[in-house]
Amino acid sequence: MERFLQVLEFALDLLIALSIASCGVSPMGRRQLLLLPDSRVDQQGAQLYLQYKQEVPRSTSAMHQKYVACVAGAIVREAREGNVPQSWEVNVFEDDSPNAFAVPGGKIGVNSGLLDVAKNQDQLAAVLGHEVSHVLARHSNERASADAATNLALQGVAASGVVGDPATSQSARALFGAFGLGARYGLILPYGRSHESEADLMGLDLMAQASFDPRQAVEFWRNMDAAAAKSGGDAPPEFLSTHPGSTTRKNDLSARLPHAMQLFEAARAQGKKPNCG
Repeated sequence: MERFLQVLEFALDLLIALSIASCGVSPMGRRQLLLLPDSRVDQQGAQLYLQYKQEVPRSTSAMHQKYVACVAGAIVREAREGNVPQSWEVNVFEDDSPNAFAVPGGKIGVNSGLLDVAKNQDQLAAVLGHEVSHVLARHSNERASADAATNLALQGVAASGVVGDPATSQSARALFGAFGLGARYGLILPYGRSHESEADLMGLDLMAQASFDPRQAVEFWRNMDAAAAKSGGDAPPEFLSTHPGSTTRKNDLSARLPHAMQLFEAARAQGKKPNCG
């Protein structure tokens, strides 16, 4: 048992050392663990996007493609900080689920079903600002780095051989399982919630800088609540969810609105008036 605790302590020390050696700072000032080169993450993002294009057909609506490309273009033109791709590929996919995504490497996808929930260009800008912010803040790299560091520590414990030691087998396996559970709910999922909250606030600023009305971000999430209630879908408890609860999300966006409105008014004063139709 003592030997196992020593190995476990070593694994935790390794995670701390990796965090110190490879830390970064997000655009919102949050410390990040970034172990992977951005070029590799961009490549993986491009591969995932290609796979999605192979599995889900593109929308045949030229109007939808043009509309989404217009809003996305206005958003990415304001992306001046962070991990900014040189160019962005934008596609609308024929899928009824109200979803959108952006992946490293400058790839944006919008499901046609989202256009039934995002009622105007400002609400669509809220979603795209959020998704693009995930890329700008290098959230994919951070999530992959957290997974890699956790797996490395767990492999180190397993390779020590103490789990198979008859003298410590039962208690060691219990601790090993507890460490795995703690890594999932104490490291991975909080990262997910913090990423979502950070992307909400960054996206709100981004859409305002592009001269989309940031007040419509809150309206969009009200639309999402109504759509979820209509479909009978139940959200998981916030504590065990990678996304903030709907109430938390709307409250955080509302608290940020005074700052976003200043950005919006400044953008309007500069003559920015997106008209995507």
